[in-house]
Amino acid sequence: MPVIIKNQEVISDTYTFYSSYTSGDVLAERSIIPIDDFLANPTQFEQHSGSVGVWLDSHHEPEVLSPYIHQLAVIAINFPSFTDGRGYSIARILRERLGYQGELRAVGDILHDQLFYLKRCGFDAFKLHAEKDPEEALRGLNAFSVSYQGANDHPQPLFRRRLH
Repeated sequence: MPVIIKNQEVISDTYTFYSSYTSGDVLAERSIIPIDDFLANPTQFEQHSGSVGVWLDSHHEPEVLSPYIHQLAVIAINFPSFTDGRGYSIARILRERLGYQGELRAVGDILHDQLFYLKRCGFDAFKLHAEKDPEEALRGLNAFSVSYQGANDHPQPLFRRRLH
């Protein structure tokens, strides 16, 4: 069974990832479908609230999910290349502007070295390529003991977090 890293643990991936979805297709109990297929008819997924998620590529605008943000169990952001950093911004928009509280999953071409920074932007789940060792990747989530800048995980910069 495929695994993901979620909340700093390696667990079984209970979601079925669809590369495309056509209205009328039978969904697995827990499904992640392309954002364009979801937006084509979002009302058909209302009965699946809490068990359906969407995935988007780095060129999609996350604001289009605003009306549906609280019915989505998971939002996956695809990184087509490890050099494409737009997913970091999408994650911060989803968490900070749109108030998304569900699972935010990074998928695609993500590297061990990026996990710490992805976590800081609001990702709490990571789907690695099958050839990557998830136990080794876990170490990347805590590569640094302290961060200077403010981010999703610590909104205040270090100088504002000083111990009194």
